[in-house]
Amino acid sequence: MSQGWIKACDAGEIEMEDVIRFDYEDRTFALYRSKDNKYYATDGLCTHGNVHLADGFVMDNIIECPKHNGQFDFTTGKAKRIPACIDLGIYPVKIENDEVFIQLGEG
Repeated sequence: MSQGWIKACDAGEIEMEDVIRFDYEDRTFALYRSKDNKYYATDGLCTHGNVHLADGFVMDNIIECPKHNGQFDFTTGKAKRIPACIDLGIYPVKIENDEVFIQLGEG
């Protein structure tokens, strides 16, 4: 797809205020649907414990890592609670025809 947009899932696959895992090539991402029905994408692994964030707990705009309870704001990628200190990468998201796409750039 042009401009680095990759189909990640169908919009309905993510429940409100939840997260799912998306793997593409050798990378893992976390896809979120906020309680106000907006979609977001971040790196899929915690920057502290290298654990899949999709196994974590979502509340409001926070994802909590399932291993050591570090927290990130998934709308900005900012680390919000130790032991997480390094921010997550975030990726643009768009919805087209009820499909979720994330932009990974040009290679």
